[in-house]
Amino acid sequence: MHVMILGAGTVGTWVADLLCRRRHSVTVVDLDAENVRRINAELDVRAIQGNGAQSTVLFQCGVAASDICLALTGDDEVNIVAASMAKALGARRSVARVYAPALRDLSTFDYQRHFGIDRLLSLEQLSATELARTIRNPDAIPLENFARGQLVVYDLKVDAAAPAAGTKLSDLKLPSGVRVGSILREDRMWIASAGDEPRAGDQISLLGTHGDVVDARGLFARDKRFQRKEVVMIAGGGETGYHLAQSLGEDHYHIIMLEKDGDRCEYLSTQLKHVTLLHASANRRMILEDEGAGKADWFVACTGNDENNIMACVEARELGAKHVLSVVGRADYANVVEKLGIDLAVSDRDVAARQILGHLHEGAVISHTKLPHGSIEVYELEILDGAPVSGKPLCDLPLSGHCLVAAIERDGFVKVPKATDQLLPGDVVVALIDDSVAEDTLKLFAA
Repeated sequence: MHVMILGAGTVGTWVADLLCRRRHSVTVVDLDAENVRRINAELDVRAIQGNGAQSTVLFQCGVAASDICLALTGDDEVNIVAASMAKALGARRSVARVYAPALRDLSTFDYQRHFGIDRLLSLEQLSATELARTIRNPDAIPLENFARGQLVVYDLKVDAAAPAAGTKLSDLKLPSGVRVGSILREDRMWIASAGDEPRAGDQISLLGTHGDVVDARGLFARDKRFQRKEVVMIAGGGETGYHLAQSLGEDHYHIIMLEKDGDRCEYLSTQLKHVTLLHASANRRMILEDEGAGKADWFVACTGNDENNIMACVEARELGAKHVLSVVGRADYANVVEKLGIDLAVSDRDVAARQILGHLHEGAVISHTKLPHGSIEVYELEILDGAPVSGKPLCDLPLSGHCLVAAIERDGFVKVPKATDQLLPGDVVVALIDDSVAEDTLKLFAA
């Protein structure tokens, strides 16, 4: 595929190298002549000096023939403008990296829709989502890549005494914003249909909005974890720490955050009302001991410095923290953290790689990811003019048993569809599709 990368900093260079090794045709644009010389010398890509937010530069780089444009500079506004221009000038897809949380806050303004960008990508939020998934439930898969982050998939095992055991799904009073996506029984997984009856021991996946999924879990299993609030201590109040605290919420967790910058603490105190904020450094053992790191159920280090994160986790582990998690950017630290007893090391580059690689598709496919323990994949699909599925009720489409449309995004709003809902050109849908019939099913969404 033809990929255009705007920005040759640490992230841009790393992504260019990743895509180059996967045999994609890559063009990199950067203002810094030294960065351009370095990339031309070290990587098998085409590097051009120029401002990616100028139309003449985009034309020179062949933006009209690009399958995807990745705006990865260190400036949020430049990335948004450049990605928007690239899309308008002919790039099939465009992705902009952003840092400020306000740019992804749909309650204030929809930047993504307004500027016509396919995805706003926050490395910090992706890292926080990975950490939050581990804390909430290792089997929960927040699909931050799908439906503007408004859809989650939650895996759980059916209890023998649960209301759903032995009851047809059509007879269950599920919240309107939830669907049962898949059922795993004795090493066989399939896409659920209305006539299926979950059995005790089945592994099922619930898809829907976060609040409705939480409400629906009680029909399938009793959640025994939250008889008391678990203590989560977050070292570092940067964007990763902020997103993590916001994702966890206050219902099941008592969150303590250590931040050494006084001004940042003042800001966080206005944004995170449910968090106990401490103006302190997590790199001193005495502070960790005094503030109760040894009693924490989860200790998470995301200070922005790999070495400080590792050391803070080691200290917290020695003090008695039950689980220690860390953000570690450097790939060569992967073996080190495991030997030091750190339960999970999250790399923003790795989570970004999964997101970017998931976008390298043709036709109606925007992105996709695979569900664990089976052959079912979750696709994000654009409904194109002339697609066989367009304009017909879902119940009349030949999708039953091998494809489940879990959500529809239309005009900036996401909803879980009913059987009578129709797919219209311009809609973006989230669908579960079995690998064995993926090729034939995707043809129904193609123009």
